[in-house]
Amino acid sequence: MGQVLAAAPARLVARGTSACWHASAVSNRVPAWSLAVAAMLSVQLGAAYSTNLFSSVGPAGTSWLRLTMGALIFLAIRRPRLRGVPRHDLLIVLALGVATGLLTTAFLSAVDRIPLGTAVAIEFLGPLGVAVARSHDRRLLVWPALALAGVLLLTEPWQGDIDLIGVGLAALSGVCWATYIVLTQQVGDRFSGLEGLSITIPVAACTAAVLGVPQSWGHITWQVLAAALGLALLLPVIPFSLELIALRRLTTAAFGTLMALEPALGVAAGVVILGQVPHALQVVGVVLVVTAGIGAERNGHRDDDPPAFEPLGTA
Repeated sequence: MGQVLAAAPARLVARGTSACWHASAVSNRVPAWSLAVAAMLSVQLGAAYSTNLFSSVGPAGTSWLRLTMGALIFLAIRRPRLRGVPRHDLLIVLALGVATGLLTTAFLSAVDRIPLGTAVAIEFLGPLGVAVARSHDRRLLVWPALALAGVLLLTEPWQGDIDLIGVGLAALSGVCWATYIVLTQQVGDRFSGLEGLSITIPVAACTAAVLGVPQSWGHITWQVLAAALGLALLLPVIPFSLELIALRRLTTAAFGTLMALEPALGVAAGVVILGQVPHALQVVGVVLVVTAGIGAERNGHRDDDPPAFEPLGTA
């Protein structure tokens, strides 16, 4: 999902057994838009390759297994410290986990019924709503409007013959995505390093288990688990980590608008991996959403400096 360049540097340290990663170096040397592209590309690759597991464990089962593997990875990186966490902050991070679980399950269930690019475009209406609601400068509303035009060209609702259940599931994931944007920024401002994710992703896995366990029960093999582990790196581990870093530095309006790039990458992943080739009008839609994303990147920043981050892997 997307991010916008912000001026304030961040300091995030991830300690492994033999190496450290300093996010301050990332902040100083890597443009934030490239972090956005990397995160969104990882999301779309994860979504496209997840379809390979649908025949074995179903979309809900794939969501549950992927989030469970992601939870194990985040817990290995950063064991959360819940003692002393204010009740209000804990409720926020738990709500984010539920929203993430619902988002992943609804979206993969939509992709099982409608093309990937179409699902992403419909889902994008959630972040678009965040951008419209949070833009204080009315002149910036031109970017959500342009993005919406692109989304309409990508979805082509006037064509008919659309799977209404798939559309409904994509719309549900859009609502969850909007909730995710708002709550992730609050979590990123309250928890150090990846501590928030080491709480939210296990909660998301538990949420996805409600539908995922019954759907996948009796069909889980070592091959399926290995595939789920690889998919967990593509989503949620890599993109969610990048998003948490970026949302400490950005306005939710800019974040939501820049995510207009997501449908374009969804179409691209559909072409390369799933063979879902768009026609000329949909290509125009891609150009519109990319233009809107560039406009958001140049205009949206958080005004407040992000908090200093504590080292990871020390608890």
